[in-house]
Amino acid sequence: MLVSPVLSFVVAFILTRRWIPVAHRVGIVGKDMNKPGRPEVAEMGGVPVFAGVASGLMFYIAINSFVLNQRSLNLPLFAALSTIFMITIVGIIDDSLGWKIGLKQWHKPLLTIPAAVPMMAAGVGISIISLPLVGTIDLGLLYPLLIIPIGIVGASNGFNMLAGYNGLEAGMGVIILSAMSLYAYAMGDSWVAMIGISTIAALLAFLYFNWYPAKVFPGNTLTYMVGAIMACMAILGNMEKLALILFIPYYMDFILPLRAKMKTEAFGKVNEDGTLDQPYNKIYDVTHLFILIIKKIKRRVYEKDVTVGVILLEACIASVATITFLLLY
Repeated sequence: MLVSPVLSFVVAFILTRRWIPVAHRVGIVGKDMNKPGRPEVAEMGGVPVFAGVASGLMFYIAINSFVLNQRSLNLPLFAALSTIFMITIVGIIDDSLGWKIGLKQWHKPLLTIPAAVPMMAAGVGISIISLPLVGTIDLGLLYPLLIIPIGIVGASNGFNMLAGYNGLEAGMGVIILSAMSLYAYAMGDSWVAMIGISTIAALLAFLYFNWYPAKVFPGNTLTYMVGAIMACMAILGNMEKLALILFIPYYMDFILPLRAKMKTEAFGKVNEDGTLDQPYNKIYDVTHLFILIIKKIKRRVYEKDVTVGVILLEACIASVATITFLLLY
């Protein structure tokens, strides 16, 4: 079923290329904070990426219905697609209106709660979980009413935290979704893997324009969407534990800013030659940690060095976690 990811890639690539001049023309731009002069770059790149993901998944659903005769999979697939669509709308609202209407950080999780409704209503996932020292527990209705919305809201907002560097958000998405797709496929859930593979294809198309030096930014439109896709895959493929481990860098990125009461930014201190220095005396972000580490190794740190460093960290975590879970199960 290579047609679905190929379709996702082609649609995302063509629409992203066309989106960039349109975004500049209508003023949907943001400043590239890690470069001298802070040049303006097209924003809300998640819009064409969503179009790519939706195209691939809709084609896959059609094949399930008319060729493979697997219509029983359509309900969870449509539930996931509905959640992805709703969370993308929230991202668009945040990107385009959030700064105008004064959205605060605690407002954003509240806006993403309704997006969990399709997954809750479809009755997807397995409510039986195993906990260390406790054993097996059947959560019953608590699973759709509590665990699913917490997972979707937490993943969509959490994936939005580690960001702000060219190629970082999409690159991290490719690594995490690759691990989840591989695990789902190995467990016999190829239809869940297809959600991830289609998204990976769209993200790779986007990365062509988002890699250093970026011509387009992802915006909350993309980060909310990709985080929600991860949550949907974890629920549908019963791999919540794996997903929690894959999010380790994001836990770090939540804890570090707490030391400054969440009043710091991830951007580096930009020098005239394009190199970066630590923006604060202390480390308040995972990216700050990598600026420090890379500078000790290379003495000169560029934005792409930080991006590659964080992605390699995630790749190591993903490799160890995926291999471990495959061996255990």
